[in-house]
Amino acid sequence: MGSSKSDLRSTIYPEPVDHFDRLPDSILLLVFNKIGDVKALGRCCVVSRRFHSLVPQVDNVIVRVDCVISDEDGGSSSSGATSAAGAGSTNKSRHPISSLLRFLFLGLVKPIQSLTQLISISSRRSAGSSLDDGYEQNDVTHHSPTQVLKNFDEIKVLRIELPSGELGIDEGALLRWRADFGSTLDNCVILGASSVVHPVSNTSINNNITNTSSNIVGNIANSSSNIVGDSNGELDNGSIPESFYTNGGLKLRVVWTISSLIAASARHYLLQPIIAEHKKLESLVLTDVDGQGVLCMNKEQLEELRVKPLSASSASKRTMVPALNMRLWYAPYLELPDGTVLKGATLVAIRPSEQPKKEVVGPDGNWVGSAFEEPYGTAARILVKRRTYCLEMNSF
Repeated sequence: MGSSKSDLRSTIYPEPVDHFDRLPDSILLLVFNKIGDVKALGRCCVVSRRFHSLVPQVDNVIVRVDCVISDEDGGSSSSGATSAAGAGSTNKSRHPISSLLRFLFLGLVKPIQSLTQLISISSRRSAGSSLDDGYEQNDVTHHSPTQVLKNFDEIKVLRIELPSGELGIDEGALLRWRADFGSTLDNCVILGASSVVHPVSNTSINNNITNTSSNIVGNIANSSSNIVGDSNGELDNGSIPESFYTNGGLKLRVVWTISSLIAASARHYLLQPIIAEHKKLESLVLTDVDGQGVLCMNKEQLEELRVKPLSASSASKRTMVPALNMRLWYAPYLELPDGTVLKGATLVAIRPSEQPKKEVVGPDGNWVGSAFEEPYGTAARILVKRRTYCLEMNSF
């Protein structure tokens, strides 16, 4: 009789089933790779022993940096460093030459702490609750991406996002750069504009396109007809106007170019320990939330850096920039197919002098035209059809 009651109870109230236990490790790893974010993976890591053992095998990781602390703040206390970082992230006018930055995480509490240290589930766990309370109330720790990633064993694709771009520009201006590195700079593309006017509505977009060119939609080859003149109404014949040299326009573009190269070389320098430790890494992207700059390294470039160490600048913590050949294109007024208007649009394509010249239009032109997301990719493809100005720069 007792046995029948027990069977009936088990039928009405079956034992709970953990459906994750039914999934093979390979499926769980697919899920973890879709998650990607290192903080979320840190939380997964403390869920169970099984998750704890699988998280280090994830091969696609995204690291979102909460704050950036300058080197001169490194000796301060945690709280002091935190306040300095907060001020640094909001004050974007600080020039990169005066403060080359290192990346640190702000306040990565228990989930990430467990991921970094890969804490085993042991007696330390039971004794840790009171310590964790004190930690959260009284201390803020900082972990560099190198520390956070050191216990991931299988990373192939890594993306690191900074909280903001390093370069301060005037409100309303545009500055975008993309740099590819091996052991040194492979190429860099910079797009800037003194101001950007975004389309207001679909109606105004259609009116602008119609007034500018009747056949511009879907025809990049005819997009150059969008370049109608400068802000003063002067006819644009494809050449840089004289005012560009006298009103500070050229000087500003030089500052943009040098600052972008310094920011890119500083980022590259700081990636050394991550690249050295993760031998299986095949793709590395270091960008920022603002989309100002993107540093990319593919499998071949990563391997090149491992085999051929970079040359560091003696003046600061960044990779030495080699002697460069640069090509510059300029349009005083550039209207794009979606209605976006760039005033003082400038495109600079940069490659080391020692490398063979690479065309920017035609089969080899993808490295310039594909450097930026739309609508700025279209702007680059339009600008390279204009008159080209060649420049050179010494190593620095």
